[in-house]
Amino acid sequence: MAKKPKDTKATATPAQGASGQGGAQKPPGRFKQFAMVVRVVHRQSPRTIPIAVGIFLAVLALAVAGGVVVGGWLYWGPLGFAVAFLAGFIYFTRATQRLQYEMLDGQLGAATAVLDNLRGDWTTEPGVSANRQMDVVHRAVGKPGVVLVGEGDPARLKGLIAAEKKRVARVAYNTPIYDLQVGNGESQVPISQVQRRLLKLPRNLDKGEVAELRYRLKALPAAMQMPKGPMPKGARMPKGPKAPGGSGS
Repeated sequence: MAKKPKDTKATATPAQGASGQGGAQKPPGRFKQFAMVVRVVHRQSPRTIPIAVGIFLAVLALAVAGGVVVGGWLYWGPLGFAVAFLAGFIYFTRATQRLQYEMLDGQLGAATAVLDNLRGDWTTEPGVSANRQMDVVHRAVGKPGVVLVGEGDPARLKGLIAAEKKRVARVAYNTPIYDLQVGNGESQVPISQVQRRLLKLPRNLDKGEVAELRYRLKALPAAMQMPKGPMPKGARMPKGPKAPGGSGS
C-alpha cells in the first residue's frame, strides 16, 4: 500500500525560515524613523519640541489674524498652515542637527560620520593612517581634490598628516591636497563646522579627473591602519547627521 506523502506545510525551507522568525528584519519606515528621532530629541533636549510647536502656532495665528483683517480666509488659511508647518519643521531640523553634532563631539570616529554624509561627488576612506595612541587620519576625495582629516592629539597628528600627504602626492601629482584637524583647540575645526569647511573648498577637478584620482589612489600601498586589538571602552563609530537637502551623488 502506498504511503501518504508527508505534509509539506509543516516544514519550512531555509529561505522561508530566514524570511520568517529568524530572518533579517525590515528597516523601519520613514514614520518610525521620524518617531525615533522625536523621542531622542525629546530625551536630550526637552525644550526643542515645545519651541517648534510654539513657532507653528505663532505663525498660524499671524496668518489667521491676517485673514480676519484683510479678508480672504480661503487663501490665508491654507497658506498660513503651510508656512507655519514649514517654519516649525525647519527649526526642529536645525535643532536636531545641532544636537547630533553635540552628541558626536569628542567621540572616536566622529569625523568619519560627518564625512560619510557630504553632499556632492565625495568618497571617504576612513583610517588611512593611524598610530597606537588612536590618532587617526581619514581621506576624502572630491572635486576640490584630496582632503586629509585628522582626529586626535594635535602634535602627533602633524606627523601623521605630513606622512600621508607625501604618500598621496606620489600619485596625485598636481592635485591640491588640503588638511584639517577636528577638535575644539586652537587651529582645529569643530565637528559641527567640518562639513561646511569642506563644501566651501574650490572646485579644482571635474568629474572625470575625480574618477581618475580615485583610481590612482587605489594603487597606493596600505599605510599603517588602525591598530589591532580591542577598542577603548565605550568607543563606537557613530552615525553622523545628514546635511540639509540630502546627500548628492
